[in-house]
Amino acid sequence: MLFSDRKNLLSLYNAVNQSDFIEFYNGSTAISDRTELRLSSAFEHLSGKPKLELIVTVLNVNEGHNAELMQHCSMLKEYAQYVARVRHYASDMPLNQAVKRAVDECIREGILAEFLARNRNEVISMSIFEYDKELEEKKLRKAEYEYGFAEGEKHAAIETAKRMLKTNNFSLEEIAAFSGVSLDDIKILKANQ
Repeated sequence: MLFSDRKNLLSLYNAVNQSDFIEFYNGSTAISDRTELRLSSAFEHLSGKPKLELIVTVLNVNEGHNAELMQHCSMLKEYAQYVARVRHYASDMPLNQAVKRAVDECIREGILAEFLARNRNEVISMSIFEYDKELEEKKLRKAEYEYGFAEGEKHAAIETAKRMLKTNNFSLEEIAAFSGVSLDDIKILKANQ
């Protein structure tokens, strides 16, 4: 939508090496100006060298990053300024107010002015949706981390109980009390020894 104008799209294409696969990153997690992602790193149990490797260059297009790229593509620079304003205002007010304020302010100051004036309502709804999506993804990652941590603790408790059972120095009740594993589960572990 922002780069639907042929001139703006050509400006963006000419600002980057055309032989690369490029991802423009404008998330809120801090990353360097330029980094690489490899498809092979998405696989946990990759043995040997992959038959095919895709390398994607990730360019941080948040405000204050990749100055040379932003210099060559003013539309991208202005988009980064708009996103930075939305984030700044969203820290102090409800998201819908923050987005509207950023849109109005950018139009007044000539930042994406023509585009924002022409597509104001659509930009507001899409910005609210994208920001909410990012927040939901953060919540999901946090929940996944907490689940993984709890599973790790559970695994460690079971391993402790198994080691205590092997010594034959503790009663089942003592093992349960020390490890935090239920007495019923300790009995099952003992039966499976």
